[in-house]
Amino acid sequence: MPTLPAPAYSFNSMFADFTATDRWTKRQVHCVYQALIVAIATRHADAVDIKFLAEGKSVWVALPHPAWVEYKKRTGKIITDSLAVEIAGHYLKTALASGEGLGREMYSLTVDETLAHLEAVISEMRAEATA
Repeated sequence: MPTLPAPAYSFNSMFADFTATDRWTKRQVHCVYQALIVAIATRHADAVDIKFLAEGKSVWVALPHPAWVEYKKRTGKIITDSLAVEIAGHYLKTALASGEGLGREMYSLTVDETLAHLEAVISEMRAEATA
């Protein structure tokens, strides 16, 4: 049996279950990851949809498939499902803190936004690991 390469990332989940402060209400919003669905079949989109429950309300973050290709091209690494959850959770936490709030059920990120949140997640993970 062939030996598999070591995982590209090893981390504890930071954004699968988190609390964020809503900018406008100053309320703490508890967000919990619930599902990851490849959206090609479900809504004919070229994205991965990641569902969170935010205070019991469904909120979806759509990450575009081309972000996987671009990240692989730039780094040689892959975006795993667990890393995708972290990216989406980081986006959601940032959206709450910046005032985008929970006004919509679906948030669609661009490739550049996805990669920016991925880099932020990796930076936060590195900082936490060295603390």
